Amino acid sequence: MNKETKTESLHVANSRLNTRKPIRNVNVVHRERLSRLDRLALYITSKVGTMGFFLVIFVWTVFWLGWNVLAPQHWRFDPFPAFVLWLFLSNLIQIFLMPLLLVGQNLQGRHSEVRAEADFEVNTRAAEDISGILSFLESHDRMLKRMEGEIQQLGAGKK
Repeated sequence: MNKETKTESLHVANSRLNTRKPIRNVNVVHRERLSRLDRLALYITSKVGTMGFFLVIFVWTVFWLGWNVLAPQHWRFDPFPAFVLWLFLSNLIQIFLMPLLLVGQNLQGRHSEVRAEADFEVNTRAAEDISGILSFLESHDRMLKRMEGEIQQLGAGKK
């Protein structure tokens, strides 16, 4: 490899480094695009989908049903066996939470898709860079082998 070819390959490598776009943090981009209602939906989705929330609902249900079955008759406020008030409140919670959870899950799904696209972009860039590096190393390997052959010829000519 002559000097011009070496210089040319270095310029190509440098120009590749100088023209590439910086990698964006998709988490920051996603957060910046969320409205207040979107943030609220994500917050509620993240809290409702926990064991803590399940335990709160479970304890509330056990307490409510237990109180209305075991408490003295004059302290009961939702009589057995119907538990109409408990069913009404439980249904209200479900009716309000279900669409809100769907909205939160849709937002989380969009975020996952954006992250997957960013990962693909990073992996594609890395594959291109690796390919360029391998080409560069292969050319240097050929150059070194050629130089080694020339050195061996010079050494054989002196003997």
